[in-house]
Order: sequence, then structure tokens, then C-alpha cells
Amino acid sequence: MPSHPRRRNQAAPPREDVLAAAMDTIAERGLDGLTMAGLGRQVGMSSGHLLYYFRTKDELLLQTLEWSEGRLGAERSALLSRPGTARERLDGYVDVYVPHGPRDPHWTLWLEVWNRSQNADDDARARQAAIEGAWHRDLVAILAEGVSRGEFRAVDPDRFAHRMRALLDGFSVHVAVGIPGTGREQVLAHVREFIAETLISRP
Repeated sequence: MPSHPRRRNQAAPPREDVLAAAMDTIAERGLDGLTMAGLGRQVGMSSGHLLYYFRTKDELLLQTLEWSEGRLGAERSALLSRPGTARERLDGYVDVYVPHGPRDPHWTLWLEVWNRSQNADDDARARQAAIEGAWHRDLVAILAEGVSRGEFRAVDPDRFAHRMRALLDGFSVHVAVGIPGTGREQVLAHVREFIAETLISRP
């Protein structure tokens, strides 16, 4: 991607290129390193041109999150459609959910969007809820499949999914911010133990 200023008669880069560049910047330099001016230089657009398309940095962050979530959604869809047991699919879901480590760019972005959501408008909140809803529905589907096959205990898939995602969110925040004692492998072990105790074990 060119670093020099874009000529006026050149078309603006595709939206996906801008969002990918924003995510790359977050991965390399964190959120503090993501500025409209810096991103504009990276993709050959002025900061004013970026503001024309995204209006605010909040909107840029939310669209970048939506773009990143679209890629993760494709991973989840492939996971749900492949052969195997419900437990294998559940383990795969957890693997996709939990951050790779401190400053994971996707989770760094999520934390910032959550923080800014306190002052977000109804449209932004609805878009965040849509992202959350997709994760929830996929987890409910895995749990329902496991229950129907007799792999899991007879839990209510929707209620259990709410509780499990709260557990995953809490652990994931700890991984993303680098709290000692809660690295990715430790968290995955905790979650496997939780699944074994609550879904697999029978009284």
C-alpha cells in the first residue's frame, strides 16, 4: 500500500483496505498509535477524507471491529459446519474466542469499543449487540446439539450460553490486559475444567 500522498484523481482505497490498515496499526502500535492523520498517510488519504467516510474515530473503531468480527464469523461458520462431536466444536469455539495474548488487537479493539459505548448512540449500541448476538447464537447451537446427542447434560442452552460467555469475557479481558496468572493456556485449562464439571459430568 503506497505511503505517498494520493493524487486527487486517484480513487480512494477500498473501505476494507482502510479497516485492515487500522487493525494492523492497532496490532503494531496499540490504540494510542491509531490516529486519523497517521492512518491517512498509511493509505494515501487525508485525515479530512477519512473523517468524510467515517465521521468520527468512534465510527472508525466500530467499523474496524465489525470488519474483524466478519473474519472471525467466517471461522466460526467453518467450525460449526465441520464433522465431529459437539465437544470438539465447543473447544474450537473457545479457542477462537479467547485472545492470543496481551494486547491481542481484536480484543484491544473490543475493550475500547466497550469503553466508548457508554456514550454511544442507539445505532452503535445496536451494531455492538448484533456482534454479541452472533457469538451467542453460535454457542447456543453447539450446546443444543450436544444436549440433543446426549454428549452434554440437559442444560438450557440459552441460559448456559449467557453464563459461559460471561466467564469467557472475564477471562479474556484478563488475558488481553496481561494480568499475571491468567495467560491464554491457563485460561483454556480453566475453561476445559468448567466444561467438564458443568456439561460433561453427571450427578
